[in-house]
Amino acid sequence: MQALLSVSKPIAVVLVSALLLLIGFLDYVTGRDFALSAFYLLPICWAAWVAGRGVGILLAIAGAVTWFVADVMSGFIYPHPLIPYWNALMLFVLFLVVVHLLMAVRTAKDHLEETLHLRTDALHTLQAEIKERKRLEAANLQAERLSMVGKMAAQVAHEVRNPLGSITLNLDLIHKEIDRLAEDHGHSPDEGRVLIKEMREEVCRIGRVIEDYLQFARLPKPHRQPLALNAFLDQKLAFLSSELERANVKLRTHFDPGLTTVNADADQLWQAMLNLIRNSREAMPGGGRLTVGTRRDGGQALLLVSDNGKGMTDEQRQQVFTPFFTTKEKGIGLGMALVHQIVTEHGGHIECESASGKGSTFTIFLPLQEKP
Repeated sequence: MQALLSVSKPIAVVLVSALLLLIGFLDYVTGRDFALSAFYLLPICWAAWVAGRGVGILLAIAGAVTWFVADVMSGFIYPHPLIPYWNALMLFVLFLVVVHLLMAVRTAKDHLEETLHLRTDALHTLQAEIKERKRLEAANLQAERLSMVGKMAAQVAHEVRNPLGSITLNLDLIHKEIDRLAEDHGHSPDEGRVLIKEMREEVCRIGRVIEDYLQFARLPKPHRQPLALNAFLDQKLAFLSSELERANVKLRTHFDPGLTTVNADADQLWQAMLNLIRNSREAMPGGGRLTVGTRRDGGQALLLVSDNGKGMTDEQRQQVFTPFFTTKEKGIGLGMALVHQIVTEHGGHIECESASGKGSTFTIFLPLQEKP
């Protein structure tokens, strides 16, 4: 049925004309034994639905004429010679009424479909706006949280930094004192040196954590400039090849050749990408496959970092950009928060897709720098 309604207008006119002639021939052959007048409506309605009101009216005329010719040629004698003309006229009027009603139904149907299409588009637009609004609200909440955490981290870091310096200085003095006492009493200083070394390592570890806090808190506003993204990433990734080979990680790249430039701070953008790449490498302790790619999507540039590592649960994925959340034994949970902060400062956003045991994919969305 759908195929009959979807044929082209010329084909429909030819088929309908042939069908009218066939019905007229059958009407002539059967004479007045069978009432076939109603069957003329089938091709007329088909033509009107497919080809429009004008073609329907023309076929209505053709149908009435065909009926008249078949009736006259059948040899039936009416009580009055004008009766067949009157019957043909009435049949034509009936055909016109049916065509008019059918076109009204067709118009209502088209209007209903158009209204449904417009409302469906409006619904999709509304859903997209709601999704974007929720994303912006989440981004604003994250930004406020990061700002507060940054201020706290900076203050704590400053308070801890000076005592750490004092502890390091005193460890040096204790180290010298152990050596002097060992010489005076003839004992080996090795055990004392091991203890001092362990304490120094722990102090250094705390110092690195403090530096991470300060870096997170003092992240400067990006100095964005036009950056050829594909060439930039290709150059930077070359320096990581040996590090990835040692970790038994195979690197694959897929760069969209049609991608233009982005407005970005090269150092900060690479810092974000480096955090994502190393996060993926650590998610594959036994080695695996790492994919870095770019893609253009409308007015946005997409940067993708994907691995086939251990992945995350849905709960972990939802918290991955939350400050101090980490799945690593020795992590402090600021790396991914820093990535989120950098991307947000660049006017973009980042999304994460992950499944436990199947790996993770991080996608950075950045606005493109279009040519003037």
